[in-house]
Amino acid sequence: MEKTLDLNKKLNCCTGILLESFDQLKTVASNKEGLLYGVPVSIKENIAYKNYDSSCGLIIKLDQPEDKDSVIVEVLKRQGAIPFVKTNLPQGLLNYDCGNPIYGQTVNPCNLQKTPGGSSGGEGALIGGGGSLLGIGTDIGGSVRIPSAFCGICGFKATSGRLSSRGVRAALPGQKSVCSSSGPMARDVDSLALCMQALLCDHMFSLDPTIPPIPFNAQIYQSTSPLRIGYLENDGYTGSSPSMARGVREVKALLEQAGHTVRPHHDYIHETIAEWRRCNIDVLMCPALGPAFNFLYCGKLSCASSPMILYNLLNFPAGVVPVSTVTAEDEEKLKHYKGNYQDYWDKVFKQAVSGGEGLPVAVQCVALPWQDELCLRFMKEVEQLVRQNRK
Repeated sequence: MEKTLDLNKKLNCCTGILLESFDQLKTVASNKEGLLYGVPVSIKENIAYKNYDSSCGLIIKLDQPEDKDSVIVEVLKRQGAIPFVKTNLPQGLLNYDCGNPIYGQTVNPCNLQKTPGGSSGGEGALIGGGGSLLGIGTDIGGSVRIPSAFCGICGFKATSGRLSSRGVRAALPGQKSVCSSSGPMARDVDSLALCMQALLCDHMFSLDPTIPPIPFNAQIYQSTSPLRIGYLENDGYTGSSPSMARGVREVKALLEQAGHTVRPHHDYIHETIAEWRRCNIDVLMCPALGPAFNFLYCGKLSCASSPMILYNLLNFPAGVVPVSTVTAEDEEKLKHYKGNYQDYWDKVFKQAVSGGEGLPVAVQCVALPWQDELCLRFMKEVEQLVRQNRK
């Protein structure tokens, strides 16, 4: 807790301490069988915790404490975890920056002059700075994956409907066209998988009968069979920054060396699941948005989230894994960046990501709906190959 508080002074990533966590410490020994026994967990501010606000960064929602925990918080506690802080988000969750009139602006732990991303930016900053082992965010347009990519951590957006959304608050309730999905954020993929395994239990299925009772399939996650992987460097709309495109190319080479089949995948915005099958791929690798933006650009570039938001629309599970850092050569190439259309948005994007040397570079891993374990398994493969290559 002391480290978290010190980090918060620097990053402004937390919105409040959950004082009940101290009481929970006294009784946590009764939950030794839980998969998350004794693990402190941070939660995004819009996730309900009894007696605390879930304001979504809106002043009008202050002083309306929750009367009970969200299903996710209940299950975390049942599994022995200790939710201990709530973390910052943008006003109304309607941005991929991280600031609001109540709690102020959160900054990036890798560079204080950069945004941590959003809307789960408090989580990204806190975990990226070493103040939390595991966090829970929400994602409707990249809101777990963007801050994970910006802050150099791992983040996973589950298939919408795989985890309970009861008690997860939104600024615009009732919107059903594209549904939000909760997901874990951590420093490594194994922690994401363990969290998913802990959440996908009988207790969650009992508390929320609308969730399909599908336990975590550890056999798929632990499989070592070769994968058929599609990849792309550019979604045809938002041109990838040089560093993010390089990250995809480097990981592609590592995957091929490890015996996986990797093939180009084009025009995927118009593809259907049938087309995915026709191309005979198991998973897809593509760039994440990044590197971390300069301040005040996220609101100008909602369109730049296209590489992330597509998988909310399609409801595909997706996650990001840090694989490199921005180099001086990447920055030099950025000076000549034109984008896909050489229009106003391409020019603003170039300004947004400039000055990023040393910032994290991530790739995005995607699977078909309900194949969350396969997506995590692919993320783990990428993580392991990158680590081995650094030795």
